Amino acid sequence: MATKEDAMGENLEKMTENLARVEELSQRLITALSARNPANPSLSGPSQDLFAKAASSYWSEILENPGRLYERQVEYWGKSVRHFMEAQHQLLQGHAAVVAADDAGEEDDPLKGDKRFSNPMWNTHPYFRYIKHQYALNAAAIEEAVQQVDDLDRTEKQRLDYFAHQIIDMMSPTNFLGTNPDALEKAVETEGESLVRGLENLVDDLEANKGELLVRLTDEDAFELGGNIATTPGEVVFRNKMFELVQYAPATDQVYETPLVIFPPWINKFYILDLKQQNSLIKWITEQGYTLFVVSWVNPDASYADVGMEDYIEDGFLTAIREAKAICGVKKVNAVGYCIAGTTLHLSLALMAKRGDTSVKSATFFTSLTDFSEQGEFTPFLQDDFVDGIEKEVTEQGILRSFIMSRTMSFLRSNDLIYQPAVRSYMMGEAPPAFDLLYWNGDGANLPGRMTVEYLRDLCQKNEFVGDGIQMCGETLHISDVKVPLMSVTCETDHIAAWKDCYRGFQQTGSKDRTFVLSESGHIAGIVNPPSKKKYGHYTNDDLSGDAETWRAGATFHDGSWWPRWEAWLRKRSGKKVAARDPGDSAHPPLSPAPGTYVRVKASA
Repeated sequence: MATKEDAMGENLEKMTENLARVEELSQRLITALSARNPANPSLSGPSQDLFAKAASSYWSEILENPGRLYERQVEYWGKSVRHFMEAQHQLLQGHAAVVAADDAGEEDDPLKGDKRFSNPMWNTHPYFRYIKHQYALNAAAIEEAVQQVDDLDRTEKQRLDYFAHQIIDMMSPTNFLGTNPDALEKAVETEGESLVRGLENLVDDLEANKGELLVRLTDEDAFELGGNIATTPGEVVFRNKMFELVQYAPATDQVYETPLVIFPPWINKFYILDLKQQNSLIKWITEQGYTLFVVSWVNPDASYADVGMEDYIEDGFLTAIREAKAICGVKKVNAVGYCIAGTTLHLSLALMAKRGDTSVKSATFFTSLTDFSEQGEFTPFLQDDFVDGIEKEVTEQGILRSFIMSRTMSFLRSNDLIYQPAVRSYMMGEAPPAFDLLYWNGDGANLPGRMTVEYLRDLCQKNEFVGDGIQMCGETLHISDVKVPLMSVTCETDHIAAWKDCYRGFQQTGSKDRTFVLSESGHIAGIVNPPSKKKYGHYTNDDLSGDAETWRAGATFHDGSWWPRWEAWLRKRSGKKVAARDPGDSAHPPLSPAPGTYVRVKASA
């Protein structure tokens, strides 16, 4: 029978082991941080001018209406003092007065429904209840102060609101060990093992990203390109400095004569369209009887510093179209552009119209912006202070490193993509789950310096493509030059390319044959929405004469995926059936099995 002394000996031995691991991990931590090559500091926050204007506005209000300010402050102080006294009383009682979850209103539980505070101790333990409610009081006070800043313009007010909420989210008590009951309970249950595992996770993340703190969202060892993701058979049939062209093996005995070329965004890897067989758009397209080419963009390094938008058009889009035509022995292709590649496909089509090039029979755009007059959730990052900072960054590095774009995207959903994963990994010591979508999300790409600045300055900030025209490839290109048959597929809750903004740009094209589709869900799930899932529906309306709200009011909802609707539209523009084509030809011998070699190159940190 084990004695108390035996148990103490085991605990002491375990503690000694953990301390030794902590010492080793601390050395690794120092080494990892010493390798860090941080981004330009101006990308870590807005210009101080924003806060100076806000402070000036607040000071002006104090001078003009001091009574209003005192009233707000006294109300905040009163609530805080009363809350402290209630907490003292509950501590003396040894428990908190808890309102049943179903009966609790905002006054009783201002953070009701917030999954960060799902542990019962936030309501039952006087200490944690006090912390939670004081956090809610502080958050409300900051939000109210921001809302009452009057003399900032709309953009400045939106930015101030965004950064204020970043501070609120960052200061959540769930983000700190001493005020997170889940982490403290786990540490006690595991005798500190969870904290050591958390430190291991932290060091592993720093080492994997050259000292940059990027929280792993998934188990990267669980996936292998060409093994259990990106498995649709095909061959790389062309390669240049910009891309590899993957031609997929036919899945039917006959195919439509006109091939399809898909241009994915080069901000991420193309295999979002081929994650697994059940939801692979690439596989599904081949099963419908199409010869399919997909562009796999190079993951650029500093040697690509001077590569611009023109290079993506000439050496990317136009070259891929030319090679696909040559391989299939046809005069036309159908084309698809996703996100930034959809924007650039518009530019390419406008250039082809200027040159009299009729190689594209029809074009489809997935969540593609062309009119940037409304910048949506990216407004905080598309003003001069941040763009100036990016310009300095790419001047120094030659590229916009992937982690900067990834970090920016994550901060748009910071609780879900930064803080909660960090809590689970670093404080709870949990291993990240094996999730293919998150694996793809973390497999980012660098962006060439010149291309990044041109995109941000000329398209996003100056909005030249829908304005007076953008100078590119020796021509003045305007969206009205795009006149081939078009379909635009957008997503209802897309926070990257808001559907109303996509619609506004699509209206300005010069085509007389236009179809607009609004899918349920967001930027990824709304596109990667296979019919077999029967998950998200979509809206259609042939009348594009009104604004976005008018279009939506008159739209018809359809159950299920938009894929079959698009395929029926595409089929009419794809010609007769011919014998299935194997990848490549005598002039284009297979160079590498799909998904190719460029897609395997990891981004710089």
